[in-house]
Amino acid sequence: MLQTRMLQNIDGIIFDMDGTLLDSMWIWPDVDDVYLGKYGLEKPEGFQEKMEGMSYSETAQYFLDTFPQLDRTIQEVMDEWMDMVRDRYLTQVTLKAGAKDFIREMRSQGKKIGIATSNARQLADDTLEALQIRGLFDVVRTSCEAGAGKPAPDVYLMVARELELRPEKCLVFEDVPMGILAGKNAGMQVCAVEDDFSRNQILRKRELADYYIRDFMDIRNETYEVLG
Repeated sequence: MLQTRMLQNIDGIIFDMDGTLLDSMWIWPDVDDVYLGKYGLEKPEGFQEKMEGMSYSETAQYFLDTFPQLDRTIQEVMDEWMDMVRDRYLTQVTLKAGAKDFIREMRSQGKKIGIATSNARQLADDTLEALQIRGLFDVVRTSCEAGAGKPAPDVYLMVARELELRPEKCLVFEDVPMGILAGKNAGMQVCAVEDDFSRNQILRKRELADYYIRDFMDIRNETYEVLG
């Protein structure tokens, strides 16, 4: 049985999805470029960074606020993105190394498992089904459903309530600073996960999180970093 300091007094594991559980963040910069190119628009400085942690609908609103010349509704923007990314998610996205075995081990120990994602509900459900892992999760919730994107704690607190767990009994896995802050703001312990997309934020991630892993095999091998 896997027993390590990170898991002491923890009854539930809550994962962010993109960049944490799935190797998928590489999709979005290209989608943004193609989408904006379609309308002859260019990204302003700091554009990508300002979207970090936003829910799917908040991101669509951010696009409309940034580019008022876009004659679209929030729903139309979200639908266009869905058309652009769905096939990639269903055919090209993979699980992070060691993630599936780790989840199965946690379930075998009786821990409850959830997902708190900023992505769209349809995309989350379809991708988990395509990877044949939807049944491993007790609860899947989105920031749109919670009513606020990260770093607000709302989606993590929503998942914890539905898992019937106190926040302090939950361990969060996150790949970006705004997500780590969301978990900490919810009163949960947070483990930062390495991802190429956020490599330039590694120092900030280590400052905010309680633990740091390169992949989920670090937990079994007890080669993760204890921070703070």
